[in-house]
Amino acid sequence: MSAHGITSLYTFTAAAVWLSISVHAAEPNGRLEITGDYRYKAQASEQLAEARELACREALRQAVVNSAIYREETASTVDSSLLREVANTLATHVQDQQIVEQNEQGRTVFCRIKAYLPAAESARAIQTQLAGRATGAEGLDQNRVLKLLSVKEEDAGTLVVQYQTLKRLDWANTHYQGGLRDAAHIMVDYFDKDGLLLYSQRFEAWRTPAGDDVMSPGAVGLIQIPRPAAAKTYRVWLVK
Repeated sequence: MSAHGITSLYTFTAAAVWLSISVHAAEPNGRLEITGDYRYKAQASEQLAEARELACREALRQAVVNSAIYREETASTVDSSLLREVANTLATHVQDQQIVEQNEQGRTVFCRIKAYLPAAESARAIQTQLAGRATGAEGLDQNRVLKLLSVKEEDAGTLVVQYQTLKRLDWANTHYQGGLRDAAHIMVDYFDKDGLLLYSQRFEAWRTPAGDDVMSPGAVGLIQIPRPAAAKTYRVWLVK
């Protein structure tokens, strides 16, 4: 998967994240057991309930993308946006998902997921999606309220991301069921030369540059950050 980076014109607090994954052989019934865990340090402005939900979603995503089925079927694919789409599709085929461990220490939350993928069905779904995907799709990632348009590295190691809002986000800062708070953030993971996660950051992406209003649908925002010296690769993603 290709790497992208991002940062903010404003000052934000970094959130530290750790994860580990286990992959198991297929069972006699043709299902593959997958497990993944994710540890997330929530910012002071986040509710712990939201942080727990994010940790479990990401634990499942990590279990899916590190499954033998996903890795084998996408081994020759280098299109990062397509890989994300395939992972999202494969997550819909997960069966018997369970939270096997969930705890918190202070503002650090942890979630471990166990689930199963039907091997033959999942392989067919990936093959179908890879065969039918048109090239040159716009955007790097997208959720219901934001769309990443471009990520590039400028002189002196400055990473620049351009994004677009898809909905007016007046309610982004509220904590109601089904709210847009998480979806209106951009997440960035930084990795060292060995591919190990250094830390993650979370950026608000709903306000205008002046900070006195929310962005309207179709508005384009620009966020910048100096690339950390220790970060050899990085992943930019939107909460789904």
